Amino acid sequence: MVIRRYNPIAMLSSSVFTPFPRQQFYRCPFPIFTQSLQPFPSLLSSTIPRHFTLSFYSNTAQTSTADTPDELHHQLSNSKQSPLKPGLYLVGTPIGNLEDITLRALRVLKSADVILSEDTRHSGKLLHYYNIKTPLLSYHKFNESQRAQVVLRKLQDGEIVALISDAGTPGISDPGMELAKLCADKNIPVIPIPGPSAVVTALSASGLPTNEFSFVGFLPKHNSSRKERLILSANESATQIFFIPPHKLSQFLEEAAAIFGASRQCVMAREMTKVHEEFWRGTIDKAKEAFLAHQPKGEITFLIEGKSTSTDEGPSESQLENELRELIAGGHSLSMAVKLVASGKLMKRKAIYSLALRKFGGQLESEDD
Repeated sequence: MVIRRYNPIAMLSSSVFTPFPRQQFYRCPFPIFTQSLQPFPSLLSSTIPRHFTLSFYSNTAQTSTADTPDELHHQLSNSKQSPLKPGLYLVGTPIGNLEDITLRALRVLKSADVILSEDTRHSGKLLHYYNIKTPLLSYHKFNESQRAQVVLRKLQDGEIVALISDAGTPGISDPGMELAKLCADKNIPVIPIPGPSAVVTALSASGLPTNEFSFVGFLPKHNSSRKERLILSANESATQIFFIPPHKLSQFLEEAAAIFGASRQCVMAREMTKVHEEFWRGTIDKAKEAFLAHQPKGEITFLIEGKSTSTDEGPSESQLENELRELIAGGHSLSMAVKLVASGKLMKRKAIYSLALRKFGGQLESEDD
């Protein structure tokens, strides 16, 4: 296959243009974006060859004209970039679509002495797709402590170790944080290789405020701990982001409706970057109606808008009562439930305590006994 690079200036000014000789690069003195080609639809459809790539050139940047993983593998093999230094590389990998990976990530994975992965069979598909032969070593939450010392010895011997998760960025609700901390304590370089993140991907397309957000991740399994965490989230003004397993969505929506309030806006992002990608938007109450009847499948990132900062808006008495009831049912004493509900709210704790006395006075008397 012969790959040619074309003069973008000539292409914009004429429907017939002459390619530069092979191996010759054109340095454009100003940025050119693909949007600049929009006024020329006929030009786009009739004269741009399939292998044409329009990009910038700098002293260090390299471009890829590969159409297949094999061609990309060949280009990476012949890369003239400087060798990687030894250390732990935290490599972001696709959250669904295998093409959502950077050239730098591929070069690190190809150059590493070993790749640590949660599920070697799952990660093997990505490596096979890009024809990367680097050995895989399992590294997950069940063997993290045992593997850490083995990996540490490899790093101290000067090896290049890449850490990947099943999807997204290592250490974010995935194994990696402890190993990164251990390396930092031992003065071993920890090098992040940016890549996809379900958190930012969902937030960017959600339509909810993005200037401030709080990533909660997976909620605790224990009832009282989980509800305590939800109450804290409900009182924050930042957009709240959760990872919810599909089989726990119904439980989550019931608790969220009681604690956040049924009218709070939310977004369910499901199977992002995959074939069946879905973004559902509405109130928590509407989400209950939509998803309690049928359970969606796939990876779910759930976002809930932050609490309004308006001084004239406060939680209703029924919402406060629901929060108190949830905490008491989870095993908290009435006084502790009042303290938790009052945290982050504009209302004084005395007012909430008065409500607790009216609604749950019997429990308070039994506590005093």
